[in-house]
Amino acid sequence: MPVLSISKTARKLAAMCGGAVLLVLVSGCHTPAEQASGAAYDVTIKRTPDGVPHIDAADWGSLGYGVGFAQAQDALCTLSDAFVTWRGERSANFGAEGHPPGPSTFGRPANLDADFFFRSVIDHDAVTRFRDAQPPRERALVAGYADGYNRYIDELHAGHFPGAHASCAGARWVTHIDTDDLYRRFIAANLAGGTMPFLRGIARAQPPGAAGAAATGGEVATLASANGLAIGGQAGIGSNALAFGAASTKDGQSLLFGNPHWFWQGPDRFYQMQLRIPQQMDAAGAAFLGVPMVMIGFNENIAWTHTVSSARRFGIFQLSLVPGAPTHYRYEGRDEAMRAVPVTVQVRDMKTGALAPVTRTLYRTRFGPVADLSSLSPALAWNGEHAFALADVNADNPGTFSNFLQWNQASSLDDFIATQKHAASMPWVNTFAIGRGSADVWFADIGAVPGVTDALANACTTPAGRAVDARLPGVPFLDGSRAACDWTAQKLSGAVRTGRMPVASMPELRRADYVGNFNGSYWLTNPHAPLTGYAQVLGQTGTVQSLRTRLGHGIAAQAMSAPGGVDRAALERTVLASTSMSAQLFLKPVTDAVCKTAIVRVTADPAKPDQAQEVDIRAACAALRQWDGTANVNARGANLWDAFWQRAASMPALQHYTTPFDAAHPLTTPDGLDTSNPATVRALGDALGGAVLALRANGFAVDATRGEMHYISDGARRIPLYGGCDLQGYFTVACAMQPLNKTGESLDSDAHGNSYMQVVSFGADGPQADTMLTTGVSEDPASPWYRATTRVYAQKTWTRFPFSEQALDAIPDVTKTVLTGARTAAR
Repeated sequence: MPVLSISKTARKLAAMCGGAVLLVLVSGCHTPAEQASGAAYDVTIKRTPDGVPHIDAADWGSLGYGVGFAQAQDALCTLSDAFVTWRGERSANFGAEGHPPGPSTFGRPANLDADFFFRSVIDHDAVTRFRDAQPPRERALVAGYADGYNRYIDELHAGHFPGAHASCAGARWVTHIDTDDLYRRFIAANLAGGTMPFLRGIARAQPPGAAGAAATGGEVATLASANGLAIGGQAGIGSNALAFGAASTKDGQSLLFGNPHWFWQGPDRFYQMQLRIPQQMDAAGAAFLGVPMVMIGFNENIAWTHTVSSARRFGIFQLSLVPGAPTHYRYEGRDEAMRAVPVTVQVRDMKTGALAPVTRTLYRTRFGPVADLSSLSPALAWNGEHAFALADVNADNPGTFSNFLQWNQASSLDDFIATQKHAASMPWVNTFAIGRGSADVWFADIGAVPGVTDALANACTTPAGRAVDARLPGVPFLDGSRAACDWTAQKLSGAVRTGRMPVASMPELRRADYVGNFNGSYWLTNPHAPLTGYAQVLGQTGTVQSLRTRLGHGIAAQAMSAPGGVDRAALERTVLASTSMSAQLFLKPVTDAVCKTAIVRVTADPAKPDQAQEVDIRAACAALRQWDGTANVNARGANLWDAFWQRAASMPALQHYTTPFDAAHPLTTPDGLDTSNPATVRALGDALGGAVLALRANGFAVDATRGEMHYISDGARRIPLYGGCDLQGYFTVACAMQPLNKTGESLDSDAHGNSYMQVVSFGADGPQADTMLTTGVSEDPASPWYRATTRVYAQKTWTRFPFSEQALDAIPDVTKTVLTGARTAAR
């Protein structure tokens, strides 16, 4: 490998290093005194021209050191802000009323609410329990990460990277971290599927009569949208996954496709890397920022991916309060006091800079923290008769990251499966895997799930819980006054821990043909062998499937029916084809019904909600009739269809199908619009006219290309992007959460979609992995790697990952950083 070659990347890095280093990057742009001790860190970071780091370390601590340094180099501002959040120090740095700058699994709460939540839920005791449960290897890895991260900050502050991280480099909150910061980060990730959606409700829960207490209501008659309980509060966060057995593929090798639909910004975005310790581990893939191990990826023997599980990872206990004592509840006939937890947060006045303490008393029960659920329904507020406690099965789940680390080292598919069953610690995801030399493929939703059998739920669900179940099926909502209902204290036979579902009672499927999931339940993992008979807490069966699920299984069937079986190259094209299932099903019926007239009457113009007006839809109809049904960058019609479907999807008229849902045919029903009904046609016309007005109001033609509106910024330039949102049934997802405006649909600040993607099989020489990273390794505009992988993704170009040292050495313009240093972080 020509380390001494001069490249544009090297020149830009040299400029960032003050011109002192031109050809070789040693020890982060300068050479500190080597540590004489044999315990010194020893790690080499090689980066390909797109910035992906390949980290080669002497031991576990050195591996963490390299990851910490590299991630700080690429995402210092995001990580520094996130560590402030997980410590509960946002208000002290950014004031009480602000919000985190980017999306994440904890949403974007007000700073003060975030601080009270993190200081009370991920407190000293929680961190201590998690830390004390970690084996020495994991502790060394974490300590190394902290030291490597801190080293980068020291070098930045010493001026070794001029121009880097301009938005935060001098900020007071860009500080050293310690190992507890990493453990807080891990716990926060574990809680994403349970506690996090209730962050505000926990942070603000107050007994009736206290300042800030919620108003009370009567019976649970209505329930707010369930989207608020989605990961990060964003509908559509999830993934696609397909695994094809050797008998189904053209080359006779099992094949895995992983496609997380995930955050494009913030601390939970995916970071791609390869991690190697000779003779111990060699794994590649991606992890959240702040995590020094591969969470989705492959090694020389196995490949795996995840989708968001439909199993509930939390439960609610309804507390019967002692009359006149709203912080006392009945348990087995006796009075039990809640534990009052005073929490003090420092708050900065953003005008004067002064700090002042703010204290709230929050409350905990034997089940978990008290939560104000009035955002779901006014009837679920804390009142004089009842309160509600939240129990998260992942509140005590210290084995998650050891599980991932063992997968990084797995030697076969059987080894991988044995690890999953032994630990049963996956926090809120389904798992898919293939193995070198194995003809089979694996699916399992085996992890941390509340040990709530259907018998327990039937015996213990309260009337309020039954009302909630109509909108949030499977959520345990139980009587907190009876020990018999307390699943958190019961250990079921075969369970690895108290309060959890036994491994044998959770869904798994090993097949020779294929398995797939697109954020539906486990039910149709393989439509030819539906999984049934599991507890309701694990997900629903026999229900209407999402548009993306229907499209995903259609893609699998199409791929398997090709001559010779699944062709890798064809699959890689298909998964990026940006097809809309809603368009496949409804485009022609809509245009046939609505476009018989030139003018429609619109009653829901977003700019003039109180005024009806007539809209000429002839140009719109022409655009839709010529549209190819995709959201590729040159497609004309996708923008209009998406704006139409945004309005039409929730219309009652669109819920009446000529062929209703049939559980015996779940991938082809419901189907057919009842366009013989004039009310349906009027509603569709109203939605299409509203879409025309929305595009026109923001300066876009009805036949504007996707790329004109849908983009991500690259400095002063735009990168046009393909894909769409889950609502419209796109398999290829790139979804802007901000509403359409005059600049279009920017994916710069609050977006999710295809993130780290991989297609992996195994040959005689190991993994053959094609990968993509939509967001770029570095988020610093001063970095030579900023948007590098995004530009490749925009061209739909898969990159063969250079897994072996020989493949990496064959790539020109690889940059190399050698790091050594003393071990200083607390273990």
